[in-house]
Amino acid sequence: MNTDLIKKTANTVRGLSIDAIQKANSGHPGLPMGMADVATVLFNEHLKFNPKNPDWFDRDRFVLSGGHGSMLLYSLLHLYGYDLSLDDIKEFRQWHSKTPGHPEMQDTAGVETTTGPLGQGLANAVGMALAETILAAKYNTDTEIINHFTYVTAGDGDLEEGISHEVCSFAGHNKLGKLILLYDSNHITIDGKTNLTFSEDIKKRFEAYEWDVQEIDGHNYNEINEAIKKAKSETEKPSIIICKTTIGFGSPNKAGTSGVHGSPLGEEEIKLTKENLGISQEKFFVPAEVYAFTKERIEKGKNFESLWNTLFEIYSGNNEDAAKELQDIIKGKLPDFKLSEFEAGTKLATRASSGKVIEELAEQIPNLIGGSADLTPSNKTKVKSQTEYSPNNRWGTYIHYGIREFGMAGIMNGIALHGGLIPYGGTFFVFSDYMRSAMRMAALMGIRVIYVLTHDSIGLGEDGPTHQPVEHLSALRVIPNLTIFRPADANETALAWKLALQNTAGPSVLVLTRQGLPTVNRNSRDFAKIEKAEKGAYAVSDDVDFDIILMASGSEVEIAVEAKEMLNKDGIEVRVVSFLSMEVFEKQDEEYKKKLLPDSCEKRIAVEAASSMSWYKYVGTKGKIIGIDKFGASAPYETLYKEYGITAEAVYNAAKEMLG
Repeated sequence: MNTDLIKKTANTVRGLSIDAIQKANSGHPGLPMGMADVATVLFNEHLKFNPKNPDWFDRDRFVLSGGHGSMLLYSLLHLYGYDLSLDDIKEFRQWHSKTPGHPEMQDTAGVETTTGPLGQGLANAVGMALAETILAAKYNTDTEIINHFTYVTAGDGDLEEGISHEVCSFAGHNKLGKLILLYDSNHITIDGKTNLTFSEDIKKRFEAYEWDVQEIDGHNYNEINEAIKKAKSETEKPSIIICKTTIGFGSPNKAGTSGVHGSPLGEEEIKLTKENLGISQEKFFVPAEVYAFTKERIEKGKNFESLWNTLFEIYSGNNEDAAKELQDIIKGKLPDFKLSEFEAGTKLATRASSGKVIEELAEQIPNLIGGSADLTPSNKTKVKSQTEYSPNNRWGTYIHYGIREFGMAGIMNGIALHGGLIPYGGTFFVFSDYMRSAMRMAALMGIRVIYVLTHDSIGLGEDGPTHQPVEHLSALRVIPNLTIFRPADANETALAWKLALQNTAGPSVLVLTRQGLPTVNRNSRDFAKIEKAEKGAYAVSDDVDFDIILMASGSEVEIAVEAKEMLNKDGIEVRVVSFLSMEVFEKQDEEYKKKLLPDSCEKRIAVEAASSMSWYKYVGTKGKIIGIDKFGASAPYETLYKEYGITAEAVYNAAKEMLG
């Protein structure tokens, strides 16, 4: 290892970082300055990557969990040959630049995940490492075609966040030996020194998690290099390298203080810092010898992939079917699959019909990976053909996440980001509160993750208001690019699964009942063919002339249909619209939307056992919403529906009043 050139490269990272942040007059210089030595050793001596093909599947993954320190990553990506120019660096934090304030995986080649909310990058890294073990166990039959590490840097803030406890406990329990955490231990947060809030012994904490623990000087190149070597050789435990660093390293007046955490250094301090580090005062300066030095690593990266391609050719010759399957899942290709129709007249909770759908899917989709946050029997998420993932069964396709809902969601994001696997995970709908931040990040990144959220309303019954998610549908519906399905019967549930699997542009939520719902007869005139539900909302019967529109989702569609039958007896024609997914409906053309909900019919009633907020845009100013805008109660669900007025009689009476 050429420590002189490593030092010059690390100091160049510092120089680029402080210049970009100063030019933007916004950013966080402390982390890039403090972790430049560790990250440069990692990139130059250990990380397996090819910048000319950033998506090469067997690359090592690198996650910057403290996304506020994004200039560390951008500087390294530029120096090590990724499609990120000096001009891009100069546009840090500007409109439509490749260098946004926090790394965003859609915008910048080489960014593995969008990080920002602290702790979630660490969770994503755990998911990536988990995915590597699953794929390696299945496909490394006679050749190690899947063999890479996941590295993640995290700071004091990441390790204070609760999600870090969840996912690091999970990683230790599952012996994710190819996960290496480089902990930026600088004892500084925005408010000041960490001893204001943070006094635990990190070494003991991670030993208790059953991690391998090392402590080093994070500015000593030889110690950094040897520690990473040792971590790579530890295959039975994940590794944490506690890197003792100085935030803002090199700044004469601000290093080691919270003043360098989240504000530009200022022109005078930049001048003093560059003098102290022995680097050029020229802005955005990269020495020729640094470019020459990193070019060697760039060429080595190309060779990494070339050797792997040769290995894959040999592997393909010996394992033709497995190689084709692996290529398909790497590309995200979904195999053709078929789902059986549910027999009309049966009564199933949609969580139960979902379980039956999973039974069929698990046999047909080889890369479908399930799980639950300790609610497997209630969520109906595990089926007979699945085995449990464990250190002794790496190709288990069902993951017990434990009572770690937020951790589960963050790990599933990492599994999806790694590529090759389609994760789904279950819990009670009410616990989406715990998961929400990770669900939002999945939507922001546009990745295929499927949430199976059961016990969806006051239909939960006796467990009472703490577990009855009356406000959660509206809360999730406002997240952009998150698709929510609330099926009305078993066949809508099957369709929801199909649409969720086909949705490669973002995450999907299946919101499912505890109580049984009748499977409707779609061969009768009273209910449309299931294919019509593919547009998100559809008229359940073939009524053409109607006086009023009744709208509902999930378990309340049955109530709307019953109210329609009551109104029909009074000679009132009714259109019932089932909203399987508002988000899918909103993607339809205006012609379809106007045809389903014509402006000519202003008399509209929506019914849903949840907050009324989602429905105002559909009922209009002359419509009415029968919902629940207060908390639930503990009682049998039949009693609750009656007491809260979520009944066919209530809908009938509201319609009669509206029609005069």
